[in-house]
Amino acid sequence: MNFKAVIFDLDGTLLDTLEDLADSLNSVLKDRGFPTHPAEAFRYFVGNGAAKIVYRALPPEKRNDELIADCLEEFLEEYNRNWNRKTRPYNGVSELLDALTAKQMAMAVLTNKPQEFAELCIQEFLSSWKFRVIIGQRDGFPLKPDPAGPREIARFLDIPPQEFLYLGDSNADMETAVRANMFPVGALWGFRSEKELRDSGAVEVIARPTELLKFVN
Repeated sequence: MNFKAVIFDLDGTLLDTLEDLADSLNSVLKDRGFPTHPAEAFRYFVGNGAAKIVYRALPPEKRNDELIADCLEEFLEEYNRNWNRKTRPYNGVSELLDALTAKQMAMAVLTNKPQEFAELCIQEFLSSWKFRVIIGQRDGFPLKPDPAGPREIARFLDIPPQEFLYLGDSNADMETAVRANMFPVGALWGFRSEKELRDSGAVEVIARPTELLKFVN
C-alpha cells in the first residue's frame, strides 16, 4: 500500500503525559480524602476522555454524576497547572517526524484529550513539525473509537482512508482505525499491552517510533 498520511494518537504515542495526568488527578483525590493511585495505574485510566479518567480513578462506591462532574472540573483546573511539568516526547519521536516530513507525508493528531490541552501540548513539545489537523475532545464531537475523527481528517486532507497509517497505543486507537478503514499500527512504548493492541485490530505493532518508516515507501 502506498500510504500518503499518518494519524497519530497523542498521549502514550507521541508524548509521555502519564505522570502529569497522575499528579493532577491524585491531587484532587487527595484533597477530597479519596485513595490516590500509582502513576502506572493511569495507563488504564486514560484513553477514553477526561471524564472517564475521573470515573475510573474514583472509588466505585462513591461514583455518581455530580461527584464526577465536580472532580472533572477540579482535575482540569489542576492539569492546567501541571500539564508541562514532566511530559516529554518519547525517544525516537523527533526522528520519526523528521523523516515523515522529509518524505512529505501529511500528518494529523487525533486524541481524546481535551482540544485545549492537545493544542497546548503540541505547541509546547511538537511545534517543530506541521500537523495539518489536530482533533481533540470537544463538545458535540464523538470520542474515539467512533470513526468520525479520522473520517473528518481524511476529508480535509482529500486522501482516501485506506492510504492512512494510524499509530496509537490503545484499544480505542486500533478500533478507530479499523472502523475508519485505515491501517492500524500499535505503539508498544505507550500505555497498553501488545495483547490489547492485537486483540483490538492492530495489523502491525512496533517497539520504536522509527519502525513506522518501514511502512512508508
